[in-house]
Amino acid sequence: MIVLADKAYDADRIRTLIEEQGATPNISAKSNRKLKPCFSKRLYRERNLIERFFSKLKHFRRVATRYDEPAGNFLAMVQLASIRLWLRAYESTT
Repeated sequence: MIVLADKAYDADRIRTLIEEQGATPNISAKSNRKLKPCFSKRLYRERNLIERFFSKLKHFRRVATRYDEPAGNFLAMVQLASIRLWLRAYESTT
C-alpha cells in the first residue's frame, strides 16, 4: 500500500509511522530538507485527480452537508453523484 500526501506531511516521524504500518510513503519533500527521500511524480499526479474529484463531489449539497442519516442512504447519494460526474465528463469527451 502507498500513502500519498503533500508537503505539509513531510516529517520524519510521519514517514516512520507510515512505514511501521507496512505502507510506503510518497510525500513530496520540503525545499529545506537536506536528504530528499524517494518520490514518484506520477503517483503524486494521481493524488491530485482524487482531490479534484472530492472537490467536485462536495458541490452536491446533499453530499456536502450529509442530510441522509443512515450510512446506506448516504453511500447511495455519493454513488449517484459520482455517476452524474462521470457522465458529465464522458459527454464532454465525445
